[in-house]
Amino acid sequence: MRDAVVEAARFLAVRCGEQVTLGDVADHVGYSPFHLSRAFERELGQPPGQFLAAHRFQRAKQLLLAGDERVIDICHEVGFSSVGTFTTRFTAAVGQSPARFRRLPEVLAEAPPEPVIVPGSARDGGMVTGVVRLTAAAQAALGQVSVYVGLFRKRSARGFPVCGTLLAGAGDFLLLGVPPGTYWVLSSALPARAGPVRQLVPGIQISGAARLPVHVSARQPVHHREVWLDVAPRWEAPVLVALPPLASPRTLKRLVPAGR
Repeated sequence: MRDAVVEAARFLAVRCGEQVTLGDVADHVGYSPFHLSRAFERELGQPPGQFLAAHRFQRAKQLLLAGDERVIDICHEVGFSSVGTFTTRFTAAVGQSPARFRRLPEVLAEAPPEPVIVPGSARDGGMVTGVVRLTAAAQAALGQVSVYVGLFRKRSARGFPVCGTLLAGAGDFLLLGVPPGTYWVLSSALPARAGPVRQLVPGIQISGAARLPVHVSARQPVHHREVWLDVAPRWEAPVLVALPPLASPRTLKRLVPAGR
């Protein structure tokens, strides 16, 4: 079933600008929509519709930074019919509205990201320690890297993390102030010496996740995880959250994650 899911993911990634239905994907791989949807989420951590939207939003991010095309035109170009729906869902996934995302290169040029630990909302909450390692392919692809590590409620880097940190390279990490709950440790590496645009929309995605989630509770407040970062295949769901502003001195203090 894994092979069918990967083929379905490739199909969606290539056709993200088209009006594709779950039935189209199911027919392509020879499974029923119900069984494909369940297997897709089990294998890739998100349902097919969210996966398709992720590729659309990634394309929208590229278009927003490439020129001054109107948001409504970008909305239609990436497969959305309603600019209101597009803006709402883009903001929830990326952590920035389309208009604000477009202004980020200027903001980050003035205040580049700096290594930082951003704790969660629980003052006496749990702690997650660990280490991030890069494969040889990932290291060769980017050279000097900035490594972002965050706790997310689901297996996809969307919106704001519960807490996070920016490391000046691979190595040990510490996440603090974690409220009780179940989370995934997700990480991504960006080219440390690249300009703001390339950091906001990298040409190559280097990402990874801890193999198991963490279950933070009063009885077990401390956890340790290892994360390996590798070059992601092009069909894989992109890291949607805008990472650099989460560690920029100018924008960090203004970010108020939902539920915090």
